[in-house]
Amino acid sequence: MKKAYVFPGQGAQFTGMGKELYETLPLAKELFEQANEILGFRITDLMFEGSDEELKQTKVTQPAIFLHSVILARSLGETFQPDMTAGHSLGEFSALVAAGALSFEDGLKLVYARALAMQKACEANPSTMAAILGLPDERVEEVCASVDDVVVPANYNCPGQIVISGSNSGIEKACELMKEAGAKRALPLKVGGAFHSPLMEPARLELMAAIEATPFATPICPVYQNVSTVGETDPAVIKNNLIAQLTSPVKWTQSVQQMIADGAVEFVELGPGSVLQGLITKIDKGVTVSGKQ
Repeated sequence: MKKAYVFPGQGAQFTGMGKELYETLPLAKELFEQANEILGFRITDLMFEGSDEELKQTKVTQPAIFLHSVILARSLGETFQPDMTAGHSLGEFSALVAAGALSFEDGLKLVYARALAMQKACEANPSTMAAILGLPDERVEEVCASVDDVVVPANYNCPGQIVISGSNSGIEKACELMKEAGAKRALPLKVGGAFHSPLMEPARLELMAAIEATPFATPICPVYQNVSTVGETDPAVIKNNLIAQLTSPVKWTQSVQQMIADGAVEFVELGPGSVLQGLITKIDKGVTVSGKQ
């Protein structure tokens, strides 16, 4: 009867996120103010009052979601006793901080470095992503491999929902082929670039230097990482997986299935939105799913 805490990634942000925490919990206010100081700008102003456009900037979105998620975990105090944690893409950093593998300060600095590196890679090499609905994973992989351009599966979100990532022309071609192959939908996404694809290599190299210079500890519970899909506790392995994450697919379906195989019966999503709750229900209807935001 194990409980898993899961943390969302980019796209879950909304205006007003974290405001209630800030106003009602002294610990939350303290951590938010500490974050403003570390980042060198008042991210709280953007989180609480910012427009959708302001919140959509990668350099704002990523630290904002991280802060909301981690401060929620901290707000639970001694009741936060996870048997396992996991996060979707950016959410993996939240999962690692919540599990004690990274300090709050180091986690925030890495997330901000990641966001800036990704933004830079996107600007240098315009690229995109698309959601493919209603095709088996293997068929999506085959179609991606058949396109003579950079196109790869990027997010295995749940059965029948995969996000692909690559060059603008590659994604356009792949979307046509996916529809021909029987996909219910092939939807181009409004994102800054081809996350979790080889086009993120410059960002990976930049982030690698930051991760290697950061101390990691043994977490209080296994952290199921996007790259390996299994529970990790070795700081050296965790670091390597985190470095590989930017250019590798997010294997969310496989990670959740592994957590369930390892005894997880209850999943709690901490952070803005409820995207992961929906995905987990689609992966396995037999588990209990809830959230706190």
